[in-house]
Parts: sequence; C-alpha cells; structure tokens
Amino acid sequence: MAVKRKHIFSLFIILLLAIGAISFASAYTGTGFSHNIPSSKYSDMSESDILSKYSDTDCHVEESAVCTQVVDGDTIYLDNGEKVRFVGVNTPERGVEGYIASKNFVQKLCLGKTVGLDIDDSKHNDKYGRTLAVVIVDGKNVNEMLLKEGLAEIMYMPPSEFYPYDWANGNTHVADTHSSSSSSSSSHSSDSSSSGSSGSGSYVANANTGKFHLASCNSVSKMSEGNKIFLSSRSDAINQGYVPCKICNP
Repeated sequence: MAVKRKHIFSLFIILLLAIGAISFASAYTGTGFSHNIPSSKYSDMSESDILSKYSDTDCHVEESAVCTQVVDGDTIYLDNGEKVRFVGVNTPERGVEGYIASKNFVQKLCLGKTVGLDIDDSKHNDKYGRTLAVVIVDGKNVNEMLLKEGLAEIMYMPPSEFYPYDWANGNTHVADTHSSSSSSSSSHSSDSSSSGSSGSGSYVANANTGKFHLASCNSVSKMSEGNKIFLSSRSDAINQGYVPCKICNP
C-alpha cells in the first residue's frame, strides 16, 4: 500500500513538472508584436526633446497622479493605487524584442512625474481591472507618441471612446507640420462661406486630424477650439476633403 502511494505521489510530481514545462514553453507574448528599435535610442534625449516633436492633444485630463512604476510600454502604476493600461495601443511583452525600448520610452516620459488620464468613457476598465486611458504628459498624448515612434501597434478593441487609427495616421508632428496644419485650418475656414472656425453647424471637422463628426459626437468636446471647423452639410465636409468619423458615422 505504501509503495502504491509512493508511485502515485511520484506520478503527481511528474505531472506538475510537465505542466510547468508546457506553461514555460508557451509563455504569454501578447499579440507577438515586436520591433527592432534599439533600447538606447532615447538614452541621450531629454523628455523635452521628445515632447517638442508633438503638438498638444485634443484629449482632456480627467484625473492626474504620479507614475510610480512602469511595467512595460503600455502599463503603468500610479501613486493613487491605480493600474493604467494605455488604451488603443500594444507594446512588446517582456522577453519579446522591443520590450526594453518601449518601456524605456515610457519611463523617460512618465516615471516619477505627474501624468494626466483621459479615461475611456465607453469602457473604463479591462478584464484585469486596469483603467483604460490615454496617458497625457505636458499636454501630449503618449499613446499616440508610442504609435508614431514605432514603439507600439494599434490595438483597437471596441467599444472604445478612442479610435487609435486617427493617432497613427494623423498629422501631429510639430517640427515640420505645425505651421502647415495651422495654414490648413485657415484655408479650410475660408474655402466655404458655410464653414468657419467658430459658430454652429450640423457637423464639426478637426483641422488637425482631417476627420469630421456629428456635432453631438463625443470627440467634438475633446477638440481644441482652434482645430474646430463648423460645417452646415455632409457634402460640404466631403468636398473639403474631410473623412467621416468611424465612431459617430456622420
């Protein structure tokens, strides 16, 4: 009887070891996204060097706290106990190429600093209880910056208040395009007597992103006033080159 119990115990141990080996071999790698940006790329750049490349975001700070830990390129901890998942983006997991570079980028911008959050109104938390939000540093959208730097991939999981494809394709670099974006805004406002940078209309376009929205769209309240172009008709928006918002479907 004692021998039989010993055999059963041995089989149990072997089974546990086998399960552990399988789990290790199939360690979670997220979507498998990776990139080959060197981890040292941002080591000689200051926070201001990076931030100066980007214009201010249309997102609004709904709460703020100090970042106390950077888990990886898309997850941080705050001093209020909140764990935040950068909405709309995905960076390499631990052990995957690009993990360190993405994490270092976020550490440089966020660690030990007060960051703002624009929380996803459509889905506040993911299945792990993490707060889904756009992380804002000095008025800049860090989620968007990760995409534009090639440090993250788009991860659009509706329902969501945010449409990350706009961040990836939008024209928000300051260094080369801020002035052209401003002139574009001026030209759009003068192209038609039925549109303008202030006033009212059934549709509102964003001179920065090239999208137009229903006036009731939640994205409109997040636009900076300088980027709003008011339009009286859908055809007017199309004729001026604006693309329909994929959330409100104007």
